[in-house]
Amino acid sequence: MADDAALESLRQTVARLEEQVSHLRSKAAVSEAHLEISNLQATYGYYVDKGLWDEAADLFTQDGTLEIAGRGVYVGQDRVRQYLHALPPYERGTIFNHMQLQPVIHCDPEAGTAKGRWRAFILIAWLGGEARWGEAVYENRYQLVDGVWRISALHAFITFYAEYDRGPNHGGVPMVRSIEGLKPDRPPSHDYEAFPEIFVPPFHYANPVSGKPW
Repeated sequence: MADDAALESLRQTVARLEEQVSHLRSKAAVSEAHLEISNLQATYGYYVDKGLWDEAADLFTQDGTLEIAGRGVYVGQDRVRQYLHALPPYERGTIFNHMQLQPVIHCDPEAGTAKGRWRAFILIAWLGGEARWGEAVYENRYQLVDGVWRISALHAFITFYAEYDRGPNHGGVPMVRSIEGLKPDRPPSHDYEAFPEIFVPPFHYANPVSGKPW
């Protein structure tokens, strides 16, 4: 009887350890995905900073989408590439910084999907020409493809643009709602205007304390 009790105790201990190992593996997978997605989004920012449009487009899935500043949705990696190449070239006298900040990421490594909210601090300038600063909130989706995380949907909500030398207290620069010669595949997901108007980009997650959805 004593041997049976000892054997049962050992089985229970092994079962608890297996459960703990499974839990730790799950947490490790989420942490690893969080890090890889953070690096992916930061990499996108660095490529956009320097006008490396092909490198930035390569970060998207084949059916990935891009939507920026109410200009409509561009569907597929090739269309994302076309959109990016329609932006001004990076050349002497150009600043095109898009810093990727303040991530809130929710991952499902088993499903190979994730969602992330980011803030981009933007500074653009042309020597002897315009100089502006602004901010965008990203609500993005990601997908694991052949073991590598990619951007499956990038949606940048512009919250403000302002002339650098005057500042937002003098008002905002209206959003450019189209790219000349490049029509979107779908209309904008939201009809909104940036500062000084009020618009809160929708959250992909519920309040982590109250549980209230957005």
